[in-house]
Amino acid sequence: MTATPPDRLSLNPRSPHFDADLLRRGVGIRFKGAEKTNVEEYCVSEGWIRVAAGRSLDRHGQPMTIKLSGPVEPYFQNEADAAEAGADSDDTQG
Repeated sequence: MTATPPDRLSLNPRSPHFDADLLRRGVGIRFKGAEKTNVEEYCVSEGWIRVAAGRSLDRHGQPMTIKLSGPVEPYFQNEADAAEAGADSDDTQG
């Protein structure tokens, strides 16, 4: 596995940018410095994310999305949790 998330990733299995293994690993998104949990797709190089627009669905039953532009910072959630747990256990030993 790589240490950095891909440049572009999508939650939609129909998308060519969908990767189930990476999604199982847990990818978090920081957009304009704020944590986002409703991101459907992102692209770091182009600087945008797609988020669901309320509960609206398109004619195929997929959520309607809007594109927001700004700095995108993806990261692996599981590695951050493991690093924090490792740091906490180091502090207690000693």
